Amino acid sequence: MGANLLDDPKVSRRSQRRRNRPMAEINVTPFVDVMLVLLIVFMVAAPMLTVGVPVELPKTSANTLPMEQEEPLTVTVTSDGKILIQKTEVSPEQLLAKLKAIAEERRSDRVFLRADGSISYERVVQVMGALNTGGFANIALVTDVGGPDIVPSDP
Repeated sequence: MGANLLDDPKVSRRSQRRRNRPMAEINVTPFVDVMLVLLIVFMVAAPMLTVGVPVELPKTSANTLPMEQEEPLTVTVTSDGKILIQKTEVSPEQLLAKLKAIAEERRSDRVFLRADGSISYERVVQVMGALNTGGFANIALVTDVGGPDIVPSDP
């Protein structure tokens, strides 16, 4: 009696239809694998994207400046008083000569000045004076956003 069921053509057609149906489920394993690889790539690459020397910048409520086509020139004054052009340390005696040489090669006179918040105002102004004498009249002070406003907000 059981052998008759296996020979029945209706039963075999049904089982064939079940086997030949397209699979309606999505296999997410390759998707998860790709996403994990991308996550690892971005986790490794993100720290390398930070540019500059680590400096504790003062916070302000000013808006950010638009970016230029040419890579911006950055001068940094660290908390221990060192002066760096881009990432290269420069002595105060060589600063003016280096700035004049750089100003001759650049189209833009814009320079970004990054100074640690613990540096005295006098030191920052001295570096700004050297930048101006070196041919950079367009000096932008770099700060972090999210600082306090000078005018208190209304309660």
